[in-house]
Amino acid sequence: MLRWAFIFLIVGVVAGLLGFTGVAGAAVGIAKVLFFLFLALFTLFLVLGVLAVNKLRK
Repeated sequence: MLRWAFIFLIVGVVAGLLGFTGVAGAAVGIAKVLFFLFLALFTLFLVLGVLAVNKLRK
């Protein structure tokens, strides 16, 4: 998922440099959504992993 966010970011930057502002805005918007989704899922799984390790140690 992080790879796709990076790909959309690159597409957005290249499109912005070439003057395709509509495509650039859409690509960067998709990249932001994917990045924050990745960040939320990473945090959720990190917390669940810590809780599982603590439960196994008891």
